[in-house]
Amino acid sequence: MAHAAHLPEGVRETILLVEDHLALLKVIRQILEDADFCVIPAKSAREALRLEAQHQGAIDLLLSDVRMRGKSGLELAKKLKERRPDMGVVLMSGYPAGASTVHRLRWHYIQKPFGPAALVEKVRGVLREGRPSHPPMAAGSSWSWPA
Repeated sequence: MAHAAHLPEGVRETILLVEDHLALLKVIRQILEDADFCVIPAKSAREALRLEAQHQGAIDLLLSDVRMRGKSGLELAKKLKERRPDMGVVLMSGYPAGASTVHRLRWHYIQKPFGPAALVEKVRGVLREGRPSHPPMAAGSSWSWPA
């Protein structure tokens, strides 16, 4: 399995995964672990904040649902980016309207439902690129930049 160029051999990227639907949390965690990522799963923004505060190492990427009970994925991402400015952000949603807000903040977005290959490709791309000035869209997304 290939690793990102910025990591020493044998070190896996760490992803903080936040999804309030437990079955989906389990499936996404398995997809990411099968792709050789280290995953910190959280079922709420509150739990994610607690786990992030306890985690001593780097967190390379936040992968969070946009709409959750309590604090939204957008609010969570803003808070975590204050503490970890180099962390990548990918927000996911089953509601297409979520994309415009995510893009205004220059974060990445993936539309639910997505397949395992599309998710892994999105995560690897974000980790490889850092935070580009124009984030790429997930395959099959219909949102485009204004002219």
